[in-house]
Amino acid sequence: MLLTITYTGTDTANLGFLLYKNPYRPQKFELGFGDAYIFYPEISDNKTTAALLLDINPVDLARGKEGNSGGGRGLFDYVNDRPYVCSSFMSVAIANVFRTAMTGRCEEHQDLSDSLLNLEAVVSMLPCRSETEMLNKVFEPLGYEVKYENFQADENFPSWGESKYVNLSLKANIRLCDLLKHIYILIPVFDRQKHYWIGNDEVEKLLRNSGDWLSNHPQKGFITSRYLKRMNPLVSLAFSRLSYESLNSNETEEDSQAVFVGDTSLQSAEKKEKAEKKLNLNAQRIGSVIAALKNCGARSVIDIGCGEGNLLRMLLREKQFEKIAGTDVSSSALKRACEKIKYDYASDFIRNRIELFQSSLTYKDSRFKGFDVACVIEVIEHLDLSRLCAFEKVLFNFTKPRFIILTTPNREYNVKYENIGADKLRHSDHRFEWTREEFRNWAEKASSQYGYTVRFSEIGETDDIFGASTQMGVFSLCE
Repeated sequence: MLLTITYTGTDTANLGFLLYKNPYRPQKFELGFGDAYIFYPEISDNKTTAALLLDINPVDLARGKEGNSGGGRGLFDYVNDRPYVCSSFMSVAIANVFRTAMTGRCEEHQDLSDSLLNLEAVVSMLPCRSETEMLNKVFEPLGYEVKYENFQADENFPSWGESKYVNLSLKANIRLCDLLKHIYILIPVFDRQKHYWIGNDEVEKLLRNSGDWLSNHPQKGFITSRYLKRMNPLVSLAFSRLSYESLNSNETEEDSQAVFVGDTSLQSAEKKEKAEKKLNLNAQRIGSVIAALKNCGARSVIDIGCGEGNLLRMLLREKQFEKIAGTDVSSSALKRACEKIKYDYASDFIRNRIELFQSSLTYKDSRFKGFDVACVIEVIEHLDLSRLCAFEKVLFNFTKPRFIILTTPNREYNVKYENIGADKLRHSDHRFEWTREEFRNWAEKASSQYGYTVRFSEIGETDDIFGASTQMGVFSLCE
Protein backbone atom coordinates (compact mmCIF):
# COMPACT_ATOMS: atom_id res chain seq x y z
CA MET A 1 0.00 0.00 0.00
CA LEU A 2 1.25 3.45 -0.89
CA LEU A 3 0.80 7.03 0.27
CA THR A 4 2.50 9.92 -1.50
CA ILE A 5 2.64 13.57 -0.43
CA THR A 6 3.69 16.16 -3.02
CA TYR A 7 4.70 19.72 -2.21
CA THR A 8 4.82 22.26 -5.06
CA GLY A 9 6.09 25.80 -4.72
CA THR A 10 9.56 27.11 -3.89
CA ASP A 11 12.34 25.38 -1.96
CA THR A 12 10.15 22.30 -1.83
CA ALA A 13 13.04 20.05 -0.78
CA ASN A 14 12.38 21.45 2.70
CA LEU A 15 9.58 18.89 2.85
CA GLY A 16 12.25 16.60 4.24
CA PHE A 17 12.72 18.89 7.25
CA LEU A 18 8.97 19.03 7.91
CA LEU A 19 8.66 15.23 7.73
CA TYR A 20 11.93 14.67 9.64
CA LYS A 21 13.00 12.31 6.86
CA ASN A 22 16.13 12.89 4.77
CA PRO A 23 15.15 13.12 1.07
CA TYR A 24 18.48 11.68 -0.01
CA ARG A 25 18.44 8.59 2.18
CA PRO A 26 15.68 5.93 1.91
CA GLN A 27 14.69 4.61 5.32
CA LYS A 28 13.10 1.43 6.60
CA PHE A 29 10.95 1.05 9.72
CA GLU A 30 10.03 -2.29 11.21
CA LEU A 31 6.44 -2.52 12.45
CA GLY A 32 4.59 -5.35 14.13
CA PHE A 33 2.84 -6.35 10.91
CA GLY A 34 5.47 -5.61 8.28
CA ASP A 35 7.92 -2.95 7.13
CA ALA A 36 7.44 0.70 6.18
CA TYR A 37 9.72 2.42 3.68
CA ILE A 38 10.21 6.17 3.21
CA PHE A 39 11.72 7.48 -0.03
CA TYR A 40 11.43 10.49 -2.34
CA PRO A 41 10.59 9.67 -6.01
CA GLU A 42 11.03 13.34 -6.96
CA ILE A 43 13.15 16.13 -5.43
CA SER A 44 13.53 19.60 -6.88
CA ASP A 45 13.22 23.24 -5.92
CA ASN A 46 9.71 23.40 -7.37
CA LYS A 47 8.26 19.98 -6.65
CA THR A 48 9.11 17.29 -4.11
CA THR A 49 7.26 14.05 -3.43
CA ALA A 50 7.62 11.85 -0.36
CA ALA A 51 6.34 8.27 -0.45
CA LEU A 52 5.36 5.95 2.39
CA LEU A 53 5.28 2.34 1.18
CA LEU A 54 3.92 -0.28 3.54
CA ASP A 55 4.85 -3.91 2.99
CA ILE A 56 2.49 -6.10 4.99
CA ASN A 57 3.76 -9.56 5.90
CA PRO A 58 0.84 -11.96 5.32
CA VAL A 59 2.55 -14.66 7.40
CA ASP A 60 2.50 -12.36 10.44
CA LEU A 61 -1.21 -11.76 9.89
CA ALA A 62 -1.95 -15.48 9.60
CA ARG A 63 -0.10 -16.16 12.84
CA GLY A 64 -2.55 -13.89 14.60
CA LYS A 65 -0.03 -11.78 16.45
CA GLU A 66 -1.43 -9.60 19.20
CA GLY A 67 -3.05 -6.53 17.72
CA ASN A 68 -3.21 -7.97 14.21
CA SER A 69 -6.14 -9.29 12.24
CA GLY A 70 -5.45 -13.01 12.51
CA GLY A 71 -6.47 -15.21 15.37
CA GLY A 72 -8.16 -18.33 14.11
CA ARG A 73 -10.68 -16.91 11.65
CA GLY A 74 -10.16 -19.64 9.11
CA LEU A 75 -9.72 -18.81 5.44
CA PHE A 76 -9.69 -15.04 6.03
CA ASP A 77 -6.28 -15.39 7.67
CA TYR A 78 -4.84 -16.44 4.33
CA VAL A 79 -7.13 -14.88 1.70
CA ASN A 80 -7.77 -11.18 2.33
CA ASP A 81 -6.99 -7.73 0.96
CA ARG A 82 -4.93 -6.54 3.93
CA PRO A 83 -1.48 -6.58 2.27
CA TYR A 84 -2.68 -4.67 -0.80
CA VAL A 85 -5.03 -1.84 0.24
CA CYS A 86 -4.68 1.34 2.22
CA SER A 87 -6.24 0.27 5.51
CA SER A 88 -5.92 0.81 9.23
CA PHE A 89 -2.37 -0.57 8.93
CA MET A 90 -1.43 2.55 6.96
CA SER A 91 -2.92 4.74 9.69
CA VAL A 92 -0.74 3.04 12.29
CA ALA A 93 2.30 3.42 10.03
CA ILE A 94 1.65 7.17 9.66
CA ALA A 95 1.51 7.55 13.43
CA ASN A 96 4.81 5.70 13.85
CA VAL A 97 6.78 7.14 10.95
CA PHE A 98 5.47 10.73 10.96
CA ARG A 99 4.83 11.12 14.68
CA THR A 100 6.88 14.31 15.08
CA ALA A 101 5.63 15.84 11.84
CA MET A 102 2.04 15.41 13.04
CA THR A 103 2.75 17.66 16.03
CA GLY A 104 3.65 20.58 13.73
CA ARG A 105 7.01 21.14 15.42
CA CYS A 106 10.00 21.92 13.21
CA GLU A 107 12.77 23.82 14.96
CA GLU A 108 14.71 24.72 11.82
CA HIS A 109 11.66 25.68 9.71
CA GLN A 110 8.86 26.45 12.16
CA ASP A 111 7.51 29.27 10.00
CA LEU A 112 7.20 26.86 7.09
CA SER A 113 5.53 24.26 9.30
CA ASP A 114 2.97 26.86 10.39
CA SER A 115 2.31 27.98 6.81
CA LEU A 116 -0.34 26.84 4.34
CA LEU A 117 1.45 24.80 1.67
CA ASN A 118 0.33 23.61 -1.76
CA LEU A 119 0.09 19.90 -0.96
CA GLU A 120 -1.36 16.87 -2.71
CA ALA A 121 -1.77 13.48 -1.09
CA VAL A 122 -2.50 10.36 -3.09
CA VAL A 123 -3.85 7.32 -1.27
CA SER A 124 -3.59 4.20 -3.41
CA MET A 125 -6.23 1.49 -3.18
CA LEU A 126 -8.50 2.93 -0.50
CA PRO A 127 -11.42 0.60 0.30
CA CYS A 128 -14.63 2.49 -0.41
CA ARG A 129 -17.34 -0.15 -1.02
CA SER A 130 -19.87 1.84 -3.09
CA GLU A 131 -19.46 4.95 -0.93
CA THR A 132 -17.53 7.19 -3.29
CA GLU A 133 -19.93 10.08 -2.68
CA MET A 134 -18.84 10.04 0.97
CA LEU A 135 -15.28 10.85 -0.10
CA ASN A 136 -16.47 14.27 -1.20
CA LYS A 137 -18.71 14.75 1.81
CA VAL A 138 -15.93 13.87 4.23
CA PHE A 139 -12.91 15.63 2.69
CA GLU A 140 -14.36 18.69 0.94
CA PRO A 141 -15.51 20.42 4.17
CA LEU A 142 -11.85 20.25 5.27
CA GLY A 143 -10.84 22.31 2.23
CA TYR A 144 -9.68 19.58 -0.15
CA GLU A 145 -10.16 19.26 -3.88
CA VAL A 146 -11.17 15.61 -4.12
CA LYS A 147 -10.56 13.30 -7.08
CA TYR A 148 -10.69 9.54 -7.20
CA GLU A 149 -10.00 6.89 -9.81
CA ASN A 150 -12.36 3.93 -10.13
CA PHE A 151 -11.60 0.50 -11.55
CA GLN A 152 -13.50 -2.48 -12.81
CA ALA A 153 -13.48 -5.37 -10.38
CA ASP A 154 -12.18 -7.61 -13.14
CA GLU A 155 -11.68 -6.59 -16.78
CA ASN A 156 -12.44 -10.14 -17.87
CA PHE A 157 -15.80 -10.10 -16.05
CA PRO A 158 -17.48 -6.71 -16.68
CA SER A 159 -20.68 -7.94 -15.05
CA TRP A 160 -18.92 -7.87 -11.69
CA GLY A 161 -19.10 -4.10 -11.82
CA GLU A 162 -16.76 -1.58 -10.25
CA SER A 163 -14.07 -2.44 -7.74
CA LYS A 164 -14.65 -1.50 -4.12
CA TYR A 165 -11.25 0.26 -4.11
CA VAL A 166 -10.27 3.70 -5.43
CA ASN A 167 -7.13 5.76 -5.82
CA LEU A 168 -7.85 8.94 -3.89
CA SER A 169 -6.22 12.33 -4.58
CA LEU A 170 -6.52 15.24 -2.14
CA LYS A 171 -5.28 18.75 -2.95
CA ALA A 172 -5.33 21.75 -0.64
CA ASN A 173 -3.44 24.74 0.69
CA ILE A 174 -2.95 23.36 4.15
CA ARG A 175 -0.42 22.82 6.91
CA LEU A 176 1.42 19.54 6.57
CA CYS A 177 0.59 18.48 10.13
CA ASP A 178 -3.13 18.97 9.43
CA LEU A 179 -2.93 16.93 6.23
CA LEU A 180 -1.28 14.06 8.09
CA LYS A 181 -3.83 14.14 10.89
CA HIS A 182 -6.74 14.18 8.45
CA ILE A 183 -5.42 11.15 6.58
CA TYR A 184 -4.49 9.39 9.82
CA ILE A 185 -8.04 9.72 11.18
CA LEU A 186 -10.05 9.32 8.00
CA ILE A 187 -8.41 6.26 6.41
CA PRO A 188 -9.87 4.02 9.19
CA VAL A 189 -13.29 5.61 8.58
CA PHE A 190 -13.39 3.92 5.18
CA ASP A 191 -11.81 0.67 6.38
CA ARG A 192 -14.39 -1.64 7.92
CA GLN A 193 -11.88 -4.31 8.94
CA LYS A 194 -9.67 -2.51 11.44
CA HIS A 195 -6.93 -4.72 12.76
CA TYR A 196 -6.73 -3.21 16.23
CA TRP A 197 -8.98 -3.37 19.27
CA ILE A 198 -11.56 -0.57 19.50
CA GLY A 199 -11.85 0.73 23.06
CA ASN A 200 -11.82 3.92 25.11
CA ASP A 201 -8.29 4.64 23.89
CA GLU A 202 -9.65 5.03 20.38
CA VAL A 203 -12.02 7.76 21.59
CA GLU A 204 -9.05 9.59 23.06
CA LYS A 205 -7.06 9.17 19.84
CA LEU A 206 -9.94 10.40 17.71
CA LEU A 207 -10.56 13.54 19.78
CA ARG A 208 -6.88 14.30 20.29
CA ASN A 209 -6.21 14.36 16.55
CA SER A 210 -9.48 15.89 15.34
CA GLY A 211 -10.56 18.16 18.17
CA ASP A 212 -10.15 21.34 16.11
CA TRP A 213 -12.43 20.30 13.22
CA LEU A 214 -14.60 17.28 13.98
CA SER A 215 -17.14 19.06 16.19
CA ASN A 216 -18.17 21.34 13.31
CA HIS A 217 -17.90 18.81 10.48
CA PRO A 218 -21.24 18.17 8.69
CA GLN A 219 -20.42 14.43 8.60
CA LYS A 220 -19.23 14.12 12.18
CA GLY A 221 -21.82 11.41 12.84
CA PHE A 222 -20.59 9.29 9.96
CA ILE A 223 -16.92 9.88 10.81
CA THR A 224 -17.23 9.21 14.53
CA SER A 225 -19.42 6.14 14.20
CA ARG A 226 -17.36 4.52 11.46
CA TYR A 227 -14.05 5.34 13.15
CA LEU A 228 -15.29 3.67 16.34
CA LYS A 229 -16.68 0.71 14.40
CA ARG A 230 -20.30 1.64 15.18
CA MET A 231 -19.79 0.79 18.85
CA ASN A 232 -22.53 3.09 20.10
CA PRO A 233 -21.34 3.35 23.73
CA LEU A 234 -18.00 4.70 22.50
CA VAL A 235 -19.71 6.95 19.95
CA SER A 236 -21.87 8.31 22.76
CA LEU A 237 -18.79 9.05 24.84
CA ALA A 238 -17.14 10.81 21.93
CA PHE A 239 -20.17 13.01 21.38
CA SER A 240 -20.41 13.92 25.03
CA ARG A 241 -16.82 15.12 24.76
CA LEU A 242 -17.55 17.02 21.56
CA SER A 243 -20.68 18.67 22.93
CA TYR A 244 -18.87 21.63 24.43
CA GLU A 245 -17.22 22.41 21.11
CA SER A 246 -20.63 22.50 19.43
CA LEU A 247 -22.36 24.93 21.81
CA ASN A 248 -22.54 27.64 19.14
CA SER A 249 -23.67 25.35 16.34
CA ASN A 250 -27.26 24.98 15.13
CA GLU A 251 -27.42 21.27 15.85
CA THR A 252 -30.71 20.23 17.42
CA GLU A 253 -31.28 17.61 20.06
CA GLU A 254 -32.83 15.43 17.36
CA ASP A 255 -29.59 15.66 15.38
CA SER A 256 -27.58 14.61 18.43
CA GLN A 257 -29.75 11.56 18.98
CA ALA A 258 -29.53 10.58 15.32
CA VAL A 259 -25.75 10.58 15.05
CA PHE A 260 -25.31 7.57 17.30
CA VAL A 261 -26.37 5.30 14.47
CA GLY A 262 -23.53 6.48 12.26
CA ASP A 263 -24.87 6.06 8.75
CA THR A 264 -25.61 8.38 5.84
CA SER A 265 -29.30 8.13 6.68
CA LEU A 266 -28.86 9.25 10.28
CA GLN A 267 -32.22 10.98 10.41
CA SER A 268 -34.31 7.99 9.42
CA ALA A 269 -36.71 6.63 12.02
CA GLU A 270 -35.70 3.09 11.19
CA LYS A 271 -32.06 3.78 12.09
CA LYS A 272 -33.03 5.53 15.32
CA GLU A 273 -35.03 2.51 16.43
CA LYS A 274 -32.00 0.29 15.96
CA ALA A 275 -29.67 2.52 18.02
CA GLU A 276 -28.23 0.70 21.01
CA LYS A 277 -28.62 2.00 24.56
CA LYS A 278 -26.49 4.99 25.55
CA LEU A 279 -23.25 4.72 27.47
CA ASN A 280 -23.70 4.69 31.23
CA LEU A 281 -24.20 8.05 32.89
CA ASN A 282 -20.87 8.04 34.73
CA ALA A 283 -18.89 7.80 31.49
CA GLN A 284 -20.97 10.60 29.95
CA ARG A 285 -20.38 12.71 33.04
CA ILE A 286 -16.61 12.24 32.92
CA GLY A 287 -16.60 13.00 29.21
CA SER A 288 -18.49 16.23 29.81
CA VAL A 289 -16.11 17.25 32.58
CA ILE A 290 -13.08 16.60 30.37
CA ALA A 291 -14.65 18.68 27.62
CA ALA A 292 -15.33 21.52 30.10
CA LEU A 293 -11.72 21.37 31.32
CA LYS A 294 -10.43 21.67 27.78
CA ASN A 295 -12.82 24.51 27.14
CA CYS A 296 -11.31 26.32 30.15
CA GLY A 297 -7.78 25.86 28.77
CA ALA A 298 -6.74 24.20 32.02
CA ARG A 299 -3.16 23.04 32.57
CA SER A 300 -3.48 22.01 36.21
CA VAL A 301 -6.47 20.24 37.82
CA ILE A 302 -7.36 19.06 41.31
CA ASP A 303 -10.16 16.53 41.73
CA ILE A 304 -11.61 17.15 45.20
CA GLY A 305 -13.43 14.03 46.31
CA CYS A 306 -11.75 11.92 43.64
CA GLY A 307 -13.11 8.60 44.94
CA GLU A 308 -11.64 5.65 43.04
CA GLY A 309 -9.95 7.86 40.45
CA ASN A 310 -12.17 7.49 37.37
CA LEU A 311 -11.65 11.12 36.39
CA LEU A 312 -7.94 11.04 37.29
CA ARG A 313 -7.35 8.15 34.92
CA MET A 314 -8.87 10.11 32.05
CA LEU A 315 -6.91 13.25 32.94
CA LEU A 316 -3.63 11.35 32.73
CA ARG A 317 -4.39 10.44 29.12
CA GLU A 318 -4.56 14.11 28.14
CA LYS A 319 -1.16 15.76 27.67
CA GLN A 320 -2.79 19.16 28.17
CA PHE A 321 -3.06 18.54 31.92
CA GLU A 322 0.48 18.92 33.20
CA LYS A 323 -0.28 18.98 36.94
CA ILE A 324 -2.97 16.74 38.43
CA ALA A 325 -4.01 16.08 42.02
CA GLY A 326 -6.66 13.89 43.58
CA THR A 327 -7.86 14.05 47.16
CA ASP A 328 -10.48 12.17 49.13
CA VAL A 329 -11.43 11.72 52.76
CA SER A 330 -11.43 7.93 52.32
CA SER A 331 -8.06 6.20 52.45
CA SER A 332 -9.52 3.03 50.91
CA ALA A 333 -10.85 5.03 47.97
CA LEU A 334 -7.42 6.57 47.44
CA LYS A 335 -5.87 3.12 47.50
CA ARG A 336 -8.23 1.97 44.75
CA ALA A 337 -7.47 5.16 42.81
CA CYS A 338 -3.76 4.31 42.97
CA GLU A 339 -4.53 0.86 41.59
CA LYS A 340 -6.66 2.25 38.76
CA ILE A 341 -4.00 4.65 37.55
CA LYS A 342 -1.30 2.00 38.18
CA TYR A 343 0.65 4.51 40.24
CA ASP A 344 3.03 1.93 41.73
CA TYR A 345 4.15 0.90 38.24
CA ALA A 346 4.06 4.34 36.65
CA SER A 347 7.06 6.07 35.12
CA ASP A 348 8.75 9.00 36.83
CA PHE A 349 7.10 11.28 34.27
CA ILE A 350 3.61 10.15 35.36
CA ARG A 351 4.51 10.31 39.05
CA ASN A 352 5.70 13.88 38.62
CA ARG A 353 2.39 14.84 36.97
CA ILE A 354 0.02 13.48 39.62
CA GLU A 355 -0.29 13.62 43.40
CA LEU A 356 -2.80 11.79 45.62
CA PHE A 357 -3.44 12.76 49.21
CA GLN A 358 -6.05 12.35 51.92
CA SER A 359 -8.00 15.42 52.97
CA SER A 360 -11.48 16.79 53.61
CA LEU A 361 -13.16 19.38 51.44
CA THR A 362 -14.66 21.17 54.46
CA TYR A 363 -11.25 22.04 55.98
CA LYS A 364 -8.57 24.36 54.63
CA ASP A 365 -5.63 22.52 53.09
CA SER A 366 -2.76 24.41 51.46
CA ARG A 367 -2.38 21.53 48.98
CA PHE A 368 -5.69 22.58 47.40
CA LYS A 369 -4.14 25.79 46.11
CA GLY A 370 -2.27 26.53 42.88
CA PHE A 371 -4.53 24.77 40.36
CA ASP A 372 -6.29 26.26 37.36
CA VAL A 373 -9.43 24.21 37.96
CA ALA A 374 -10.99 22.41 40.90
CA CYS A 375 -13.40 19.58 40.06
CA VAL A 376 -16.05 18.51 42.56
CA ILE A 377 -17.85 15.67 40.82
CA GLU A 378 -20.89 14.08 42.52
CA VAL A 379 -19.56 15.00 45.97
CA ILE A 380 -21.54 17.90 47.39
CA GLU A 381 -24.67 15.81 47.93
CA HIS A 382 -22.73 13.65 50.42
CA LEU A 383 -22.30 16.62 52.78
CA ASP A 384 -24.64 17.52 55.58
CA LEU A 385 -26.43 20.74 54.76
CA SER A 386 -24.93 22.27 57.89
CA ARG A 387 -21.44 21.81 56.38
CA LEU A 388 -22.22 23.60 53.10
CA CYS A 389 -21.06 26.96 54.43
CA ALA A 390 -17.66 25.52 55.38
CA PHE A 391 -17.38 23.84 51.97
CA GLU A 392 -18.12 27.12 50.18
CA LYS A 393 -15.44 28.99 52.15
CA VAL A 394 -12.82 26.32 51.47
CA LEU A 395 -13.60 26.04 47.76
CA PHE A 396 -14.53 29.57 46.68
CA ASN A 397 -12.63 31.72 49.18
CA PHE A 398 -9.57 29.73 50.33
CA THR A 399 -8.72 27.54 47.30
CA LYS A 400 -10.07 30.12 44.81
CA PRO A 401 -9.08 28.51 41.47
CA ARG A 402 -9.76 30.25 38.17
CA PHE A 403 -12.49 27.72 37.39
CA ILE A 404 -14.62 25.28 39.37
CA ILE A 405 -16.52 22.42 37.76
CA LEU A 406 -19.20 20.93 39.98
CA THR A 407 -21.77 18.24 39.21
CA THR A 408 -24.63 16.93 41.31
CA PRO A 409 -27.79 14.83 40.73
CA ASN A 410 -31.00 16.45 39.55
CA ARG A 411 -33.63 15.36 42.03
CA GLU A 412 -36.48 16.01 39.59
CA TYR A 413 -35.17 13.24 37.33
CA ASN A 414 -35.48 10.60 40.07
CA VAL A 415 -39.06 9.81 38.99
CA LYS A 416 -37.47 8.15 35.93
CA TYR A 417 -35.61 5.64 38.10
CA GLU A 418 -37.04 2.45 39.52
CA ASN A 419 -36.39 1.31 43.10
CA ILE A 420 -35.79 4.82 44.47
CA GLY A 421 -35.79 4.71 48.28
CA ALA A 422 -38.46 6.07 50.55
CA ASP A 423 -36.51 9.30 50.96
CA LYS A 424 -36.68 9.79 47.17
CA LEU A 425 -32.87 10.12 46.99
CA ARG A 426 -30.71 8.33 44.47
CA HIS A 427 -28.21 6.88 46.94
CA SER A 428 -28.46 5.95 50.60
CA ASP A 429 -25.37 8.04 51.41
CA HIS A 430 -26.80 11.23 49.88
CA ARG A 431 -27.75 13.81 52.50
CA PHE A 432 -29.77 15.83 50.02
CA GLU A 433 -30.36 16.25 46.29
CA TRP A 434 -31.28 19.52 44.59
CA THR A 435 -33.85 20.31 41.96
CA ARG A 436 -32.58 22.37 39.05
CA GLU A 437 -33.98 25.56 40.57
CA GLU A 438 -32.42 24.83 43.96
CA PHE A 439 -29.03 24.15 42.40
CA ARG A 440 -29.17 27.35 40.36
CA ASN A 441 -30.15 29.41 43.38
CA TRP A 442 -27.27 28.01 45.46
CA ALA A 443 -24.72 28.35 42.65
CA GLU A 444 -25.70 31.90 41.76
CA LYS A 445 -25.66 32.98 45.40
CA ALA A 446 -22.20 31.46 45.98
CA SER A 447 -20.91 32.99 42.74
CA SER A 448 -22.13 36.43 43.69
CA GLN A 449 -20.69 36.19 47.19
CA TYR A 450 -17.20 35.03 46.19
CA GLY A 451 -16.66 36.83 42.86
CA TYR A 452 -17.49 34.14 40.30
CA THR A 453 -19.87 33.77 37.39
CA VAL A 454 -21.53 30.43 36.65
CA ARG A 455 -22.75 28.63 33.54
CA PHE A 456 -25.09 25.64 33.73
CA SER A 457 -25.51 22.54 31.58
CA GLU A 458 -27.10 19.11 31.84
CA ILE A 459 -25.58 15.67 31.38
CA GLY A 460 -27.35 12.54 30.23
CA GLU A 461 -30.57 11.87 28.37
CA THR A 462 -32.89 14.85 28.75
CA ASP A 463 -36.58 14.66 29.58
CA ASP A 464 -38.79 17.55 28.43
CA ILE A 465 -40.32 17.88 31.89
CA PHE A 466 -37.71 16.63 34.36
CA GLY A 467 -34.49 17.66 32.61
CA ALA A 468 -31.39 15.44 32.67
CA SER A 469 -30.08 13.12 35.35
CA THR A 470 -27.01 15.21 36.21
CA GLN A 471 -26.63 18.99 36.41
CA MET A 472 -23.30 20.76 36.06
CA GLY A 473 -22.10 24.23 36.94
CA VAL A 474 -18.90 25.74 35.56
CA PHE A 475 -17.78 28.65 37.76
CA SER A 476 -15.39 31.28 36.38
CA LEU A 477 -13.46 33.67 38.61
CA CYS A 478 -14.14 37.30 37.75
CA GLU A 479 -10.99 39.17 36.70
